[in-house]
Amino acid sequence: MSALEFPSLRSLQVLEAVARLGSFGKAAEELSISPSAVSHQMAALDSELGIALFHRSGRSIMLTDAGRAYAEEISASFRRIESATRNFTKKGKSDILNIHSVVSLASQWLMPRLARFSARYPEIDLRLHASGDPAELRTGNVDIDIRYGTQPVEVGIAVEPFPPEPIMVLCAPSLVEGANGLRSPQDLTRFPLIHSEVNLYRWQDWADDHGVTLNMDRGLRFDRSFMSINAAADGLGVCLESLVLVRQDLKSGRLVAPFGLEGPSINCHSLVYLRSRARTPKIALFRRWIEETLAADAASASEIDVGGTGVMHTQGR
Repeated sequence: MSALEFPSLRSLQVLEAVARLGSFGKAAEELSISPSAVSHQMAALDSELGIALFHRSGRSIMLTDAGRAYAEEISASFRRIESATRNFTKKGKSDILNIHSVVSLASQWLMPRLARFSARYPEIDLRLHASGDPAELRTGNVDIDIRYGTQPVEVGIAVEPFPPEPIMVLCAPSLVEGANGLRSPQDLTRFPLIHSEVNLYRWQDWADDHGVTLNMDRGLRFDRSFMSINAAADGLGVCLESLVLVRQDLKSGRLVAPFGLEGPSINCHSLVYLRSRARTPKIALFRRWIEETLAADAASASEIDVGGTGVMHTQGR
């Protein structure tokens, strides 16, 4: 390859998508090409560069060290091109992105991070609406809906699940202190339970999994997770919630996880939008930002001080 010869832009776009999404199939779906076309593009790029970009084992793929380093440089270059293009073309224009979300995800996770999105994409003006009911996407009033629970298959609707979310026992630091503090699952019989009544995984499920008998008739009950989380932080009892919703509370010490982060991982939230609008720039940018932000959260949480037990837990997904 001479100094003036470069791989095709298309092959580099395919590499960026494969590296970001982790599979040929997902990259093919995003780029509207077949998985075999992705495979051929990557094989050709291997040959053109003279290096192996991927380890292949059956249907699974993994970037080599060289492939990962190259993909990171390519991704950074695309981001610079994207930023430069926006800066030169916006000329005072703005685009409005209407987001609807379930309430607790909006308040506990999305709101604390929206400043980063606005800083990265200042030409996009955000409108955030929150409620417990799914938004009607076909009216055009909502671009993206973040929903909770299993989503039905609907013609023309794309559903992108968040990564599985660990569910854990949580309480205020004061409840684990002293000789009578919360130490074991059996100790929960001495503490009020805080019930989130719409959660997919509830206290009865947890008790069954841990072989303990808890009084499900007693305790506080809420229909929103953010209310259960706040009640637990105020020392009113012990709640059972997703790490995604309480990550900041654990980091700040407002909550502790007395039994560590071990627990079932549940598919809770999904990003939902019209397939026909998947490549609309503002929607595509928000989808990518959500994906990158969730991945960054997972990477930065490799060690979380869960408090209470003093255990440092290495988290993996």
